[in-house]
Amino acid sequence: MVNLKVVAFILGILLVITAAFMALAAPVSFFYGDGDATELFLSAFLTALSGFLLWAIFHNCNKSVGKREGYLIVTLGWIVISLFGSLPFTISGAIPSFTDAFFETISGFTTTGASILHDVESLSHGLLFWRSLIQWLGGMGIIVLSLVILPILGIGGMQLFSAEVPGPTPDKLHPRIKETAKRLWGVYCIITLAEVILLWAGKMPLFDAVNHSFTTLATGGYSTKQASIAYYDSAYIQYVISFFMIVAGINFSLSYFALRLKLNRIWRNEEFRAYLSFIAIFTLLITLLVAWQLPSQSLEKTFRDALFQVSSIMTTTGFATFDYLLWTTPAVLLLLVLMFFGGSAGSTSGSIKIMRVMLVLKNGLLELKRLIHPNAIVPVRIDREGVKPEIITNVLAFVTVYILVWVVGVLVISFMGHDIHTSLGAVAATLGNIGPGIGKVGPMYNYGHFSDAGKWFLSFLMLIGRLELFTVLVLFTPSFWKK
Repeated sequence: MVNLKVVAFILGILLVITAAFMALAAPVSFFYGDGDATELFLSAFLTALSGFLLWAIFHNCNKSVGKREGYLIVTLGWIVISLFGSLPFTISGAIPSFTDAFFETISGFTTTGASILHDVESLSHGLLFWRSLIQWLGGMGIIVLSLVILPILGIGGMQLFSAEVPGPTPDKLHPRIKETAKRLWGVYCIITLAEVILLWAGKMPLFDAVNHSFTTLATGGYSTKQASIAYYDSAYIQYVISFFMIVAGINFSLSYFALRLKLNRIWRNEEFRAYLSFIAIFTLLITLLVAWQLPSQSLEKTFRDALFQVSSIMTTTGFATFDYLLWTTPAVLLLLVLMFFGGSAGSTSGSIKIMRVMLVLKNGLLELKRLIHPNAIVPVRIDREGVKPEIITNVLAFVTVYILVWVVGVLVISFMGHDIHTSLGAVAATLGNIGPGIGKVGPMYNYGHFSDAGKWFLSFLMLIGRLELFTVLVLFTPSFWKK
């Protein structure tokens, strides 16, 4: 049987951690004199109180965490922290609708960046900070953060790490999972700080620099401006954010090695080379298409917009410098294709991931060879090492289920009365944790026009997309609940 007591106990810990970060937004609101400090402190208090109650009631439980408990904790953890994370928006009255507040919050924690807000700049500084902070927390994963604390309480963390870290093969930088979590978070903080400094040096206000760095490294895409990055109209800022979006889409284990100057380990990584190659190829193709469409625009501007949007969509960040729906149809279709790529395994990006794309392509090419040489043993190789057949099976199953969920999702949204472009774009963008899509969810639109039912359904897609499908879907199988 599933140990529900330890699930409730760890949810209590997650709520206390969430409350601690929520409380950080109150001084920001107080500093700027926005008037929301009291509401933020109240929200943090209610969240902490709920967490402490769960902690107190279940602290004497059996603290062993198996695979079933791990899946349940991660799934319920994201739902519970999103429910409580929406309190500042509802209590302050900034987003009076609970459905809208939950949608905005789970979009933040899952680093999707799909928003219902028509005027982001009307939010107080405290709420804007909290909105960006939930993306930063969701990027690396509050579950991974909790792994630093859980071993102190006598709770093993590998099951949570495996369930939470995106990608087919989570990397451990240290034999002890607690040390792995510390190092991942250390890299995350260092790179975030570096972006803050560079954006501030580029004349972006410090408050905006901090918020955009949070949401860049999380590949979330929430901005403090309704016009997103286009508001600043700065080539320097666009190139800086493009660079850090690309960095955020790299496996954070490689970023760790880069900080330790072990550069040879990075370039030997086949997924890293494929990731950069895809960015370069799609940027070049879109640059050529847009240059042909807009010959009067400078080539540098065309290249910059193409690089930014390719980096934004492929890493599932969702920032915008331009309404890419105004580009020629082939360019928009290329961006739609990119929505299914994602960044590297072990990064903060969503969607299918480059590693899975590589394995599917390599396995498909090898199937052609096997047709010609049926008796030959030709294994799929990554980094010159053979990939186990069970991993190939898992990847093919994941991609199949991902496409199936996308198709079913498109049908559901279209039955709700939305046009085909909006349905295709909304499901691809929420399932892939991207944010902006095509149709009426493009970069100049938002999700406010969806019905409450549509928002709850899209929220579910964000959740299963962030947790890599199987982590959530396995909960709906009868075998999961059997002894």
